[in-house]
Amino acid sequence: MAKDRKQSDDYAGPLKRLFLGVLLVCLLGLFLVWRIDSPRVERFRAAVIDAVVPNLDWAMAPVTGTVNLLRDFQSYQRIYSQNQELRRELQQMQAWKEAALQLEQENARLLDLNNVRLDPRLTYVTGVVSADSGSPFRQSVLLNVGARDGIVDGWAAMDGLGLVGRISGVGQNSSRVILLTDTSSRIPVTVQPSGQRALILGDNTAAPPIDFLEDAGSVRPGDRVITSGDGGVFPSGLLVGQVAQDPGGRLRLRLAADYERLEFLRVLRNHGSTRIDDTGDLIAPDAMPTPLLGGDAAAAVRGFVAPDAGTAPNE
Repeated sequence: MAKDRKQSDDYAGPLKRLFLGVLLVCLLGLFLVWRIDSPRVERFRAAVIDAVVPNLDWAMAPVTGTVNLLRDFQSYQRIYSQNQELRRELQQMQAWKEAALQLEQENARLLDLNNVRLDPRLTYVTGVVSADSGSPFRQSVLLNVGARDGIVDGWAAMDGLGLVGRISGVGQNSSRVILLTDTSSRIPVTVQPSGQRALILGDNTAAPPIDFLEDAGSVRPGDRVITSGDGGVFPSGLLVGQVAQDPGGRLRLRLAADYERLEFLRVLRNHGSTRIDDTGDLIAPDAMPTPLLGGDAAAAVRGFVAPDAGTAPNE
């Protein structure tokens, strides 16, 4: 049995070499024929292609499908990489969009500050709201300007639309602004066009009440409210808001200042007002002065808000 296997191996070796030699000669001849530049050879090549290639479509189908699959896979890889790159660019664009929106809002607020019409005699210092220290019992904000910028207690603070509050504490690099809505705030105002004098009483709500009106019947919702300048509390003519009416029929103030977006405040230099050396003078005493009628309302404001040095408000 081993002898028969050995004899078959002896015959298989020469046959393999003979087959390989014939194959090489055929391939070499095919190469030479394909390289010969002659009209007869060209006709022969065309005849061979017409006879062989159409009959080999079934054999080329798997090859063609594999090539197309590879091309599709490469195309998918390119699309995936482009998608990832587009996602990164979209995230960057969203970040830039957010930055652009913030800059647009900041620019709009600064333009609002520039458009506020003020008395030419009044100058101002613009500060950035650095913190909101408000609470249910006290509403105030902090500015990044202070004594180094010449800020003085008692000066008025405005945003791009209207009056916000009053400086009630000054540090070297910062200052505190008591808002109009704070319970310690009492602002003498004039209602236009009737010219009625009144007080805005802070009560920790977004719409503080209007009180001490001489003739409430002449005031209508929508009337313009500005500072009166009584008692030297604020310069006269600063916009405060508009008259509104709550469901109970009480007159309230719709503030012109946008308290939801306090970012920049303009502190008005008012060297003509009474200088307040003690920040406690801005806080209302526990005992309110007895409301007066008619022309005595302005006197009540002066006696309550800006008392003389060393004299208690109720004296």
